[in-house]
Order: sequence, then C-alpha cells, then structure tokens
Amino acid sequence: LGNSLRRVLLSSLPGAAVTSIKIDGVLHEFDTIPGVREDVMQIILNVKGLAVKSYVEDEKIIELEVEGPAEVTAGDILTDSDIELVNPDHYLFTIAEGHSLRATMTVAKKRGYVPAEGNKKDDAPVGTLAVDSIYTPVKKVNYQVEPARVGSNDGFDKLTIEIMTNGTIIPEDALGLSARVLIEHLNLFTDLTEVAKATEVM
Repeated sequence: LGNSLRRVLLSSLPGAAVTSIKIDGVLHEFDTIPGVREDVMQIILNVKGLAVKSYVEDEKIIELEVEGPAEVTAGDILTDSDIELVNPDHYLFTIAEGHSLRATMTVAKKRGYVPAEGNKKDDAPVGTLAVDSIYTPVKKVNYQVEPARVGSNDGFDKLTIEIMTNGTIIPEDALGLSARVLIEHLNLFTDLTEVAKATEVM
C-alpha cells in the first residue's frame, strides 16, 4: 500500500508548470542578454523552479517586464486570478542598471513530466523556447512500515508516510487525492465479480 501510494504521489497527481518562455531579443537558449548576469540557459533552469498553481484547465500566459537594477524573483511576474505563484521569493536573474527585459511564459496544467521536445509547437512565434515541465506537485515521498499494537493485539502494521510538496498542494490533500486515484483504478477489478462487491473486508 505504501509503495503504491508513493508511485501515485510522484507521478499521477495533476499540477501546473511553465511549458515555454519567450524573451524579447532572444532567439535560442544559448544566447546571452545584455545587462543580465545569467545566460538564457540559467534563466530557463530557474524558471523551471517556479511553483505554479492554476485554477483553470486551459493554458495561460504570464508576463514579466523589469528594468534594472533589480534582483528579479517570481513575485515580479504578472499573473491574473487564474494563476498563483506560491514561491514569490524564488530567484530568476539579476539585471543591471540601464537595462530592461520583457518575457512571456506559457503555463499548462497536466500530470507527470513532459520534456522540452514534447512542449514544442509548430505554430509558436519565432524565439519561443520550450522547456521541460514537471507537473507533479509532490517533490519527495518516503514511507515506513512498523509493527503496531492495538489493545492487547500486536498483529498489526503501522504505515507512516512522509510527503514533501512544492507548496501548491498540502500533503494531506496530496495523500487523499492519490488514494482516490488508486481507488478509482482498483474499482475496475472489483466490478469484475459480484462476490467482490458483496464481500465485506473491513
């Protein structure tokens, strides 16, 4: 049970992530931006660390427009009520005085992991850079099974689960949702026979 929940927690929960970024004046990920300390590759890496919560199923565009000098963080990104960035202090890049930067990012809501190649679109504007998207909101799961006593009966096991998320979902909700996913899948098997439906097991 612990292993099954762990696998679902790490791979099957829905979440939101940036799928592409377009920076004015940048054509490819190997470019550098005048006045910006980080190169484009490092900026993309930092963007992948955004903890995004989307309240809609459709793709959304978020924007960033800054002037130096500034240490730019997730809190500088402009969003509407459909998108929430739960780690506003997350560092993106540093821009020097006399320079500016404008960028747009696409946010999607899906499950699991999608490599940059899977996020490329043929009709995307020139300079749009697809990025790897890690949609799962769960970062780490550990579980431990120990002997347990209930009253005078010591023939039980205790399952302890440790869950770390990116902040877009609380661990209790993540665990409940993963259990729901398991139940929905396992119900397909109980529906195969009336005996399974009629038998009480707990």
